[in-house]
Amino acid sequence: MGSSVRELAGATPATRDRYVDLLRVGSLGAVVLGHWLMAAVTPDGVGNLLAVVPALQPLTWLLQVMPVFFFVGGFSHALSYRSLLRKRPEGSEDSVYSAFLRARLQRLLRPTMVFVLVWGAAALLVQLLGGGGGLTGVTLRMVTQPLWFIGIYLAMVAFTPPLLRLHERYGWGAFAGLAGAAVAVDVLRFAAGVPYVEFLNFAFVWLAVHQLGFLRADGRVHLRRAALLAGGGLVTAAALVALGPYPLSMVGMPGEKVSNMAPPTLALLAHGLWLVGAVELLRAPAARLLERPRVWRTVVAANGVSMTAFLWHLTAMFGVYGALLALDVDLPEPASAAWWTQVPLRLALAAALTAALVAAFRTFERPAVATASVHGHGPLAALGATLCLLGVLGLSMVGFGGLLDGRTALLIAIPVSAPAAVAMTLGGWLLVERAGRGTP
Repeated sequence: MGSSVRELAGATPATRDRYVDLLRVGSLGAVVLGHWLMAAVTPDGVGNLLAVVPALQPLTWLLQVMPVFFFVGGFSHALSYRSLLRKRPEGSEDSVYSAFLRARLQRLLRPTMVFVLVWGAAALLVQLLGGGGGLTGVTLRMVTQPLWFIGIYLAMVAFTPPLLRLHERYGWGAFAGLAGAAVAVDVLRFAAGVPYVEFLNFAFVWLAVHQLGFLRADGRVHLRRAALLAGGGLVTAAALVALGPYPLSMVGMPGEKVSNMAPPTLALLAHGLWLVGAVELLRAPAARLLERPRVWRTVVAANGVSMTAFLWHLTAMFGVYGALLALDVDLPEPASAAWWTQVPLRLALAAALTAALVAAFRTFERPAVATASVHGHGPLAALGATLCLLGVLGLSMVGFGGLLDGRTALLIAIPVSAPAAVAMTLGGWLLVERAGRGTP
């Protein structure tokens, strides 16, 4: 792996924005670390450290960095789609769309499908053998929860072409339209009490952040605007939390009546704006650091396995706790002095087990080359992406617990089981593959 990383790093074109790669790796790494730190596991179940120690909730304003990943996604999607448009053959934009979807989804869905199939088979075996209780049952339910992020990202990929056209026509106005829609949703939700309207902000909030990536791709997030985003976003988020119905935590908390995350709120959008502005203010010093060969090789190596590490990091965490329980190692009361003393050991063990899982499954995370064929099938690709999106979101909600009992979860008011979610994801992926190859 070392020689290939060295070659990749050495072949980096001078025009590549290395800071974007650092942000992608750093945001996923922060999410992984946050999950490991927040888990308050005891022999009786799994809690949330932020609920045990509410004074730590302000840390979520630093560790909730998913907006940065979606912002980087918008930047990358704009460059990738425009590159395909320039290189397209005689075919129409329809062929470009299907090729774009296939290329973006390959690297995302190949490691995801391996994760889903391995865990699905393991869950079925465990439950056929009569297991599935205690920590094992909790693991089966929770290990798929981070897949919600992949579902949202799939939607961003699918909506890139129309949203990019809006951006090219209206610029900051397109972002303002999405942000205004998010404001309207929260007004209808909290002031008018309109039921179910809040779920629209899964689209408006995250797509608004994604739209900022388009603006960055066109060089329209300069230092002054970055400062305005950082300052305005932070002040707005603080005011909304202090004066409005929004909780302090920027991640979901057990038992809370309102979550800033599920569905996303205007407070989370403001939080995303300040994060985007902050990372843009750090761009110049970070770019100088990334000119160092050793630093850049580290980013290249991490970027090549980041999705695999993200998928398996909860598996590693629960594996560590399971091993500690099996060895009769005492699990201290969460947030106690003994618990904090044990944190470095648990983190080191989780990192080591994640590294082993990455070594086992990293081969499925290979970059895909997007080539627009003459015969593309945009509608077929869009249908496939929709099925993937629904399947992945459904699986993130239902988990692999209760497979033999027919356990379901509500996805847009429709009960979805784990087998149905897996079938939708796999079927959608196959449709995207077929459409992207231009098969008649």
